[in-house]
Amino acid sequence: MALKRDSKVYCAVCDLGQRCYEGDPDCRVSRRALREEVRERYAEPGLKEMSRQAAFVEHYGYRIWDRAYETVAFAKRMGYEHLGLAFCVTVRDEAEMYHRYLEEQGFRVTSVMCKTGSIAKEELLGLADEDKVRPGGFEPMCNPVAQAKLLNEAPVDLAILMALCVGHDTVMIQHLEVPVTVLVAKDRAFDHKPIEAIRLRAAGEIPQEPAAERTPEQVAAHVAERDGTASSSAGAGRGSDGAAGGADTADEETNE
Repeated sequence: MALKRDSKVYCAVCDLGQRCYEGDPDCRVSRRALREEVRERYAEPGLKEMSRQAAFVEHYGYRIWDRAYETVAFAKRMGYEHLGLAFCVTVRDEAEMYHRYLEEQGFRVTSVMCKTGSIAKEELLGLADEDKVRPGGFEPMCNPVAQAKLLNEAPVDLAILMALCVGHDTVMIQHLEVPVTVLVAKDRAFDHKPIEAIRLRAAGEIPQEPAAERTPEQVAAHVAERDGTASSSAGAGRGSDGAAGGADTADEETNE
């Protein structure tokens, strides 16, 4: 079925074979992208240098360097000295590892967790108890505004995001006053590798739309995890949304 596209820019489904990649700018999108004001922006010293150093990192580390190291290489080439690490509690172990690694690489590091401030979800968000991940107990809200404020005040030269929730990352990026990069994109179902879901859905291996919401049994299992009463078989197998079983294993000892 043909889809109507109102956008004038849809490179992902290009009918010209994405020839711009091969040096052919003769398509409506490339013609728009080559407008003079875009060229003028790249003439700005700060923006030009950032884009230039990113290209050098791509050149030197192509298919060799992992993203965690590419971030280090980029920061060094930019002359950054103070890095900010904004992370989700679900990856607190990995955040500690990366914080220490950045220090070993010679950077000053300010790291701030999503639950900073310890504000109950009921207090500012107006959530009812049944709207929590694990009802029946204290559950702090994610606080990206505070995370951004603390990194702005540090101030850091570059903010690095690790596994913030969808939406919370948006809020944080809106409030940051410094350059930002994403190191880890949160995906609870696929161990923070969202590209896997894209591939599997396109291949028809998982449903186009997962289950609308958690079942009462799944909520009870997550509460049991918090309270330390979960059975060893909880979460085994595949859920009704087709995601791999044990999807919440990274969250079992946390509130998120």
